[in-house]
Amino acid sequence: MIDYFAKVLRAAWNTCKGLGLTLKYLFKPAITVHYPDEKLVPYERFRGALLFDAVTCISCNLCVKACPSTCIDLENATIPDPKNPQARKKVARVEWYSIDFGKCNFCRLCEESCPTKPKSVWHSLDYELVFFSRDEMVRCWKAGMSWVGQYWDRRAKQFKDPPGQVRIMEVDARR
Repeated sequence: MIDYFAKVLRAAWNTCKGLGLTLKYLFKPAITVHYPDEKLVPYERFRGALLFDAVTCISCNLCVKACPSTCIDLENATIPDPKNPQARKKVARVEWYSIDFGKCNFCRLCEESCPTKPKSVWHSLDYELVFFSRDEMVRCWKAGMSWVGQYWDRRAKQFKDPPGQVRIMEVDARR
């Protein structure tokens, strides 16, 4: 009989300890983020989606050489050579630039090898990159395109903006 009351007393004491812990955290401020409406801003060194700025790129190919997964490709811009009208001469601008996010391992070597100030390729703070098909994983940039890039739609035979792309910040953080 004494054993029975000891068990009841221990159970009541453990219940009071649990309720005390609940009351301790009941009046503290909530740290919950209401996800669709509010978004967390990642730390500065977060490696999000790669973005590209065609205006600052000097087409040096260092990012292509530094990429271990060979997911970056670019083509230098050319102009007609005044001495030889049939030949073309390379200039320090990029014609187009593409990154295959299906192959990219977000190692940041392309960003570190970029010699321009500010960097022409950099990791943004975007963590909500959306792909609905394999074609959308290969992003392409040309002069005048947005920083998110466009993808080549094989069926429509044209560049399209990625649908469902959610931006965290309007101003992109560059390092």
